[in-house]
Amino acid sequence: MFPGVTEAEWRDWRWQARRSVRTLEELERYVSLTDDERAGVRETASIFKLAITPYYLSLIDPDHPFCPVRRQSIPVRAEADVSPGELADPLGEDLHRPATSIVHKYPDRVLLLALDRCSVYCRHCTRRRITGQPETEIDREAVTEAVEWLHDHPEVRDVLISGGDPFLLPTQRLDDLLTAIRAVPHVQMIRIGTRVPVCNPMRVDEALAKVLRKHAPLFVVTHFNHPKEITAEAGAACELLIDHGVPVENQAVLMRRINSNARIQTDLNHRLLERRVRPYYLHQMDVAEGLEHLRTPIRAGIDIIEQMRGWTTGLAIPHLAVDLPAGGGKVTLSPPYAQAFEERETVFRNYKGETYRYPEPRETDCSCPYDEVYYRGK
Repeated sequence: MFPGVTEAEWRDWRWQARRSVRTLEELERYVSLTDDERAGVRETASIFKLAITPYYLSLIDPDHPFCPVRRQSIPVRAEADVSPGELADPLGEDLHRPATSIVHKYPDRVLLLALDRCSVYCRHCTRRRITGQPETEIDREAVTEAVEWLHDHPEVRDVLISGGDPFLLPTQRLDDLLTAIRAVPHVQMIRIGTRVPVCNPMRVDEALAKVLRKHAPLFVVTHFNHPKEITAEAGAACELLIDHGVPVENQAVLMRRINSNARIQTDLNHRLLERRVRPYYLHQMDVAEGLEHLRTPIRAGIDIIEQMRGWTTGLAIPHLAVDLPAGGGKVTLSPPYAQAFEERETVFRNYKGETYRYPEPRETDCSCPYDEVYYRGK
């Protein structure tokens, strides 16, 4: 696909980033585009960047318009339209942004935006108002301000570093950021959200893994959406982190006609577990502008979970999450297994549709007498 490229170049993550395909003319050299895709590239050019690493481009089926990698990286015409109910800031993050790089929606945790660039600009991006937009540049000053803000807010115990993609920071700069956050005495846990293992897995090397391990407890949360993305290179990137003591979890996004059935979701999560990556969330698509063509009905996600439950291990079944529009926060959904709550019993149906009754205890006091003793003075 890329004639003349050496093995050393292909395995260099910086080469991958520099050689990303960014224009319609470049894209047409490698993919037989449909009219819908050509119009999509042209009409979204001023809305949201196009960039596809050579590695991720190599996963695209150049002849099938519904290839899941293709649909996630090449825009179609519908992306230029804004449908009723869609929002520029679908999660209400800007309403809870006390500093440029801080989003504080939940009592004990914050989102820290470390930069505004990505290896691949995913067409389902919920933060497209920030990511890759020149007028919203997140620089070193903004990140320094964010760390200072953390020092002043002792209620924060959990920091999720995102962006953009934090793994695009040079290793030393990422180490410096993690060191600064670790110096905040009340921060107990750090998470890093990244799609690099999916789109540019060459970035995950020994030096990066050692830096992340140094700052434990630290969790990497990645973003595989389809089994086609779990290649030997992507799997090795995840396993390198895990072998160094860095847990890796996956958050997938449910996308219509890309991964919107139980067969694909089950296969995806089985392959993740084979590489010791824990399926964590299956996200309902956020109501970001231009994404209605990718959204599923809420019921579709519930049906997928129901078709998985009982037929595979619980480890392979993620939480189905909806991040409520305009800043309502996440809620999780599951099939209605509890059918009736009665005084003496609760009536359930199991995964086969059979009815079972759970006898309720006569005693209902659920207070914990040792609670005050244990937590006194902590």
